[in-house]
Amino acid sequence: MSMDGTPGAAIVAERLVKKFGEFEAVRDVSFSVRAGEIMGFLGPNGAGKSTMMRIFCGLLAPSSGRALVAGIDVARDPETVRTRIGYMSQKFSLYSDLTVEENLSFFAEIYRVPRESVGERIARALDMARLGAHRDALVATLAAGWKQRLALGCAILHRPEVVFLDEPTSGVDPEARRRFWDLIHATASEGVTVLVSTHYMDEAEYCNRIALIDAGRLVALGTPRELRQDPRLSAVLVLECANLARAMEALETAPGVQDVAVFGNALHVTVSDAGRAEGDLAGLLHARGIDWSRLERAQTSLEDSFVQLVGTKSRAA
Repeated sequence: MSMDGTPGAAIVAERLVKKFGEFEAVRDVSFSVRAGEIMGFLGPNGAGKSTMMRIFCGLLAPSSGRALVAGIDVARDPETVRTRIGYMSQKFSLYSDLTVEENLSFFAEIYRVPRESVGERIARALDMARLGAHRDALVATLAAGWKQRLALGCAILHRPEVVFLDEPTSGVDPEARRRFWDLIHATASEGVTVLVSTHYMDEAEYCNRIALIDAGRLVALGTPRELRQDPRLSAVLVLECANLARAMEALETAPGVQDVAVFGNALHVTVSDAGRAEGDLAGLLHARGIDWSRLERAQTSLEDSFVQLVGTKSRAA
């Protein structure tokens, strides 16, 4: 049980605030992350995700509120916190002029891995990242996906209780991102808590729960399914037709329509009342001479939820 009484909580934020002068980067945020859970931080650039991560890592002191990691108050004892966590930034931070194994050896020393355990830890990291055949390769010669896997291996060499990953797959191709997430799930399956920030919707789906962050605020918190079913969400209709541009122009100013966006070969139309809107929009399209092949309520995607919830919070603010 954590210090705040939350059973199994590895990370706790209690009314967390961080100000830089007059600018409030984190605004009264409260949540907890269970041990062994993968929590996603989803939000646009500049939302405050990285600032919160730096607070949890003991690199920034909160202006008010409290942050606990592995039961330790990060403001009171940041040095101890840093011995219990692993961290991986969005920018590749290993040494390109060293080999794969030399990087692992260096970080084992930095993390003060017991000398008798270094060989076993490095071997395990190489196996986990599937880099055994590349142990003598200069890091500069590795593809971006391989580098990210090595960086994760270095971050967990000392067997931390909590790992923070700050947009770790930025600039990595989709296949490499999927393989990297396999490693994240393997890490969590061993009881390690993972807090990972991302702005990729498909990555957020891999998380146990998602904290939706915007303008320093916690907008929503729940499983991907719970976010898609948030009661604040408006209905979304999917429209398939030959001329998307014409249909979009016609619908953008229609009564009851809140948003129109292109999704592949269709439009997602956000409406206040799906029951009335379907018939009204069909009549409008017919009057404009626009033929369609499909007009029906769509299953709300995580991206639909993200756009609506962020917009709702912004309007409320």
